[in-house]
Amino acid sequence: MSETVFSKIIRGELPANIVYEDDKVLAFLDINPVNPGHTLVIPKNTETRNIFDISAEDWLAMTKAVHHLAASIEKATGADGVNIMMNNRESAGQVVDHPHIHIIPRFKNDGLKPWHHAAYKDDEAADMLRKIREALQ
Repeated sequence: MSETVFSKIIRGELPANIVYEDDKVLAFLDINPVNPGHTLVIPKNTETRNIFDISAEDWLAMTKAVHHLAASIEKATGADGVNIMMNNRESAGQVVDHPHIHIIPRFKNDGLKPWHHAAYKDDEAADMLRKIREALQ
C-alpha cells in the first residue's frame, strides 16, 4: 500500500488534532475544514484505500465512531446539522488514498449548496434498477 499522510498521522509521525481514538479508528480535525469542527474518521488499518477494499470489520468500526461523534460535534460547534460523507476514488473527490468519513458541521446560510438533483427520464429508473440488481448477483 502506498504511504499517505493518514498513515503518518496514525504512526504519530505527523501532528493531528485528535478528537477520538480507539483500537480500530482515529478521528481528527480536518486541516482544511469546510466549517470549524469538520472531522475525519479513519481506520488504523493502512492496507486499504476506499469503500471498495475496506474490510467489513473496519467499516463497522468507522461507522460506529461516526455515530458516536456526530451529535457531540454538532453540539460543540453549535451547528444546525451535520453532513456525513465519504468520497471514493479520484472522480468522486477522494484526495487521500485511505478510507475516511467526513463529519461536517452545517449552519443555516453557511453558503454551501446541496447537490444538483434531477428526475429520471422515461425508463431510466427501471433500467438502473435492473443493472444494480444484476451487479448484486
